[in-house]
Amino acid sequence: MKTRIDAIVRSAAVAVLLLLTILTALPAQAADADALMKRANNIMATGDLDAAVKVYLEVPKPGPEGDQGQFVASRMQAARLEFAVKDYDAALTIIEELLSVYPDNIEAKQFRDSVKESMMPQWKRLMNDTVKFVPHLLKGSLMTLLLVVFTMVISPIGGLFIALGRIGTFKPVSKLCWFIIWLFRGTPLLLQLFFIYYGLPALGITLKPIPAALIGLGLNYSAYLAEIIRSGILSIDRGQMEAAEAMGMTYWQAMRRVIIPQTYRVILPPVGNEFIALIKDTALVSTIAMVELMRTADQLFNASFNITVLGLAACIYLLFTTVFTFLFEHLEEKVGAYEVR
Repeated sequence: MKTRIDAIVRSAAVAVLLLLTILTALPAQAADADALMKRANNIMATGDLDAAVKVYLEVPKPGPEGDQGQFVASRMQAARLEFAVKDYDAALTIIEELLSVYPDNIEAKQFRDSVKESMMPQWKRLMNDTVKFVPHLLKGSLMTLLLVVFTMVISPIGGLFIALGRIGTFKPVSKLCWFIIWLFRGTPLLLQLFFIYYGLPALGITLKPIPAALIGLGLNYSAYLAEIIRSGILSIDRGQMEAAEAMGMTYWQAMRRVIIPQTYRVILPPVGNEFIALIKDTALVSTIAMVELMRTADQLFNASFNITVLGLAACIYLLFTTVFTFLFEHLEEKVGAYEVR
């Protein structure tokens, strides 16, 4: 009986000593980790990155009851340094060591994905970026096309009425049309969009981004096209109007049946140039929270810091301008805009 009691006492004593050893070792281990981290940070400040990485890797793995903070921080910092000098294999090895201890660490997983992406060949990375970004950019480009098509339909009509009012004999209307042209041609389109979207609410008129963008672009391009149409009308020989009046036509009948149809051929080239510029000017509506191609590209770039998205957006803009350029060139050839008269 006494022997059994002695054995129990000895076992308890051993357990107590073991527990005391563990409890005293943990603070020492934490102190060592802190000292190593501090030393590595000081070395990194001197610019000796290789030596700093070695010291970071000396930070021991935590025990079952240990704090993972210093271990994770040391391995992440070491991996970042290797990544900075483009030693992707070493960075990946360090991250895999970290994930072997803490497989659910989100930061390490994201960094591993970045390292693997950087290890890809350039052409493959470009293809992956294209597949990832193009669907979002195409979605934004649909809104750009909506703005372009709407403005192409509305602004020639508005420009025609402003031009006719400008050259008309009724002075109040002529002066008003002159003022519209002077105002919208003399101020930046960006300022006009800001006033419509941010300024009108102070007057009790609040517009959503899409109506504000459509109104701003429509008014601006109507003013520009009004001057183009006016110059086209005035380029028609005065004898055309006199001949129409001699046939018994009124002024407006002569304008509608004789003068205006002849101006199409004259004004088509400059109108085409204005619409090509319109495709690029739609990027300005991104400043009033309008989600079109430019704003989509900006959001993707700010989220990924990947310059490929800007190149893809530029390609889409070039595609749009190229298509519209060939379209207007075809129209100019069809109507004989460059025929010698």
